[in-house]
Amino acid sequence: MIVLDDILAARTRIAPFTRMTPVMTATAMREPLPLSADVVFKLELFQVTGSFKARGAMNRYQADRGGIPAAGIVTASGGNHGLAVARTAHAAGARATIFVPSAVRPEKVEKMRGWNADVRIAGDEWSISNEAALAFAADTGAKYFHPFADPLVVAGQGTLGVEIVEQIPDLDAIVVAIGGGGLIAGLSTAVKALKPEIRIIGVEPEGSPTLHACMEAGRKVRLDAVTSRVATMSCRETDERIYDIVRANVDEIVLVSDQAMLEASRWLWSEFGIAADLSGAASVAALRRWPERVEGSRRVCALVCGAGSDGIGS
Repeated sequence: MIVLDDILAARTRIAPFTRMTPVMTATAMREPLPLSADVVFKLELFQVTGSFKARGAMNRYQADRGGIPAAGIVTASGGNHGLAVARTAHAAGARATIFVPSAVRPEKVEKMRGWNADVRIAGDEWSISNEAALAFAADTGAKYFHPFADPLVVAGQGTLGVEIVEQIPDLDAIVVAIGGGGLIAGLSTAVKALKPEIRIIGVEPEGSPTLHACMEAGRKVRLDAVTSRVATMSCRETDERIYDIVRANVDEIVLVSDQAMLEASRWLWSEFGIAADLSGAASVAALRRWPERVEGSRRVCALVCGAGSDGIGS
């Protein structure tokens, strides 16, 4: 699907439009994480629009600048990709239509509309919203931006892996949230090309174990149902190419509950004043629930990939 050169090209392409987000070592905690390794947060919630999704959407646009029709751009999203597409369309002077499931956080809808996007509720999980987005594209001629099954989007997300390796050169493991799989596919391609010894651990909700189920079955499968209420991580089926990358590059996928992600979001806010959404807190939830998965590591990166108020005032 992609190689390191695609990611490096994306990095050059999107540099004027995205941020190199900071890293921070977790220290001086009232309630320390239950592991001996140093934990370094990659604070991607400070990215434009509040998540890594800005990288992929902007790379998709910049690689095909002349390809936006009068009907604009359309996509389906649990929140963060929609925000990125709304911002990208605004920068391009184009219309954006975003289909979202009913579980989307209202604050994310408000932010999309702040970028002048037309936001429409369709179904109770992403795959239904995506069907509506594809139908809209077919009816109107709008350009469809897939949130993960697009090599240009995946390459854009992969720039995050290059940054992490540069910023934390003595890293042993990276813990990454998974929705459809575009982030972990791009990030793992970059990391394994640059430092193949780094372990990559994916995190999915118990109620949406999309790639975990694929790894268990040894093939791409479609979930019978999605019960997680974390819209940004809920996806019934990944793409065959994403699965192939994850199977080759990802060392392990662990599952956490929605409640564990909420508690991790509260912990990030209480300990550090970090306002992460539940997907952004998934890596911390995994380290709290499965510390033995990084046993023997000296330094672990927990990717805080999305902003949100889920843990504030809870």
